[in-house]
Amino acid sequence: MLGIGVDIVRVGRFERWLEKPVLLERFFHAEELAIALSRGAGRAPSLAARFAAKEAFGKALGSGLVGLSLKDICVKNDEHGKPELALSGTAKAVFEASGAQRVHLSLSHEKDYVIAITAIE
Repeated sequence: MLGIGVDIVRVGRFERWLEKPVLLERFFHAEELAIALSRGAGRAPSLAARFAAKEAFGKALGSGLVGLSLKDICVKNDEHGKPELALSGTAKAVFEASGAQRVHLSLSHEKDYVIAITAIE
C-alpha cells in the first residue's frame, strides 16, 4: 500500500458551481462532466463526489494535487456502477512515477455531503 486519501465535500458548493460552466470545464474531464450533468437532480452530488475523489487521489499520492491537472483525473463507473479513476496526462505521469500499479475508489453520499476514499497500491 502506497497511500490512502479521503476527502469530504459539501454538495451546496457544487450547486453554485452549476451556474458557472467555466469552473466545471476547468476542473472536470469532458466525459465525467457530461455524465454528471445528465443526472438531473443528482448533478450537484455527482460533481461533488467526483471532485472529492480527485482530492482524495492527491492525498493518497502524498503530494496533493501539485503538478496535476484535475481534468486528467476522470471518475467513471464500470458496468456494475462501481466508481473508478481513469488517469491521463499529468495524473497518469505522477501516478506511474510513484511506482503505483493500482488505485481503488469508494464514494458515498449522505444528504448535504459526499465522501471519497482512495487507496493506492
